[in-house]
Amino acid sequence: MANKEEILEVLKGVIDPEIGINIVDLGLVYAVESNDEVNIITMTLTTPGCPMHSSITAWVENVIQHFEPAKKVIVNLVWEPQWTPDKMTHEAREQLGM
Repeated sequence: MANKEEILEVLKGVIDPEIGINIVDLGLVYAVESNDEVNIITMTLTTPGCPMHSSITAWVENVIQHFEPAKKVIVNLVWEPQWTPDKMTHEAREQLGM
């Protein structure tokens, strides 16, 4: 069974196509829960009207399913708390010149 850090590392392979930075460093992943049967990813997007929401959540589901194929994957897309740039890592801020 994978731990939270391993799952977050896998999720760093999911890049926000509009910003070009991974969803973990952007601060879009709020929680990772894992047990013997399921991986649950709770995340948000930079804006509720993001036109790429279906693509990004499907990408998350696919990379986690590939990482642990025997488990079910649930992606909970939430809007509270609202994402703000202060949720980004130092690395993401540097990439954006902030």
